[in-house]
Amino acid sequence: MSAGLIPAARPLIGDEERAAVDRVLRSGMIAQGPEVAAFEQEFARYLVGGRTCVAVSSGTAGLHLGLLAAGVGPGDEVVVPSFTFAATANSVALAGATPVFADIDPATFCLDAASAEAALTPRTVGIMPVHLYGHPADMTALGEVAAKHGVQLFEDAAQAHGATWRGDPVGSFGTFAMFSLYPTKNMTSGEGGMVSCATLEVARMVRLLRNQGMERRYENEVVGFNARMTDVHAAIGRVQLGKLPAWTAQRQSNAAFLSAHLEGVHVPSVAVGATHVWHQYTIRVPADRDGFAAALAAEHGVGSGIYYPIPNHELPSFGLDCALPATAQACSEVLSLPVHPALSTEDLERIVVGVNALAKAGS
Repeated sequence: MSAGLIPAARPLIGDEERAAVDRVLRSGMIAQGPEVAAFEQEFARYLVGGRTCVAVSSGTAGLHLGLLAAGVGPGDEVVVPSFTFAATANSVALAGATPVFADIDPATFCLDAASAEAALTPRTVGIMPVHLYGHPADMTALGEVAAKHGVQLFEDAAQAHGATWRGDPVGSFGTFAMFSLYPTKNMTSGEGGMVSCATLEVARMVRLLRNQGMERRYENEVVGFNARMTDVHAAIGRVQLGKLPAWTAQRQSNAAFLSAHLEGVHVPSVAVGATHVWHQYTIRVPADRDGFAAALAAEHGVGSGIYYPIPNHELPSFGLDCALPATAQACSEVLSLPVHPALSTEDLERIVVGVNALAKAGS
């Protein structure tokens, strides 16, 4: 048994990442430079079927700039799930548009196509599903809704590096897609984001917006931001990209072990046609979820996370009253258990023993 608390998430940084950072520091080229360009090309080749990628300073920046590059602005609406991290809706608001909240499919926790369609109005210009927890949204159904109503499809793939839907990688469906590279994601650059772009025009606009509106020095074409990624961060990301396949396989193995051995709780499902990359392994605890989580840590040394306890539409930043029953239920029941690739067999067994004991005691 591992000593101490098993953490819900654990960034994995090794000697290879340290060596890559040292290489960049010795080069003297620390800001955006050749490492960023190489990282963009490698990410495009390995994860999104060769679509042009643009590295930025954070996942939120990626969503924001992607929306602006897609032409989203004041007066527009974008349909988003309420069951997600606040950055999804925040990015729409930052673009000057209005996020319109829709419900989720309770089986996958991802945006429900019928709810998204019901939320469309004459002002809707896009639908932005989230591939939550590493499970791809139903891009077939959502794509059909978008095509039927003539609106764009965007992807928040912050948690879904390497996930696929019916054989196609997430990040290859929308006008743009954003991958987060925050430390707790399935791979990291320390901090950062990657924007996968459907067209060269969208990619060029994201590049302009990330760098004060200029491709050539002092030739500012639009009003832009400072949302660049440094070569230090890109060097870390390049190393992590090479490790991602093995880490994903380990996450999938860990998830399979948990699903095979957990009892008395609702374990997550995987939709037909989906490849889940298990950023989170999220069970449902219908009765006293918070007490369950506290006892799991105190009595069994197993950390966990609640993603997310408050739906976006109810946050003080939005303060809306929406009837989203599947979202409301998920917010009260979900609990994410450790599934990261640093887990040992003993860790997995302790998680199972703890969850099963508490589920039995509460039954």
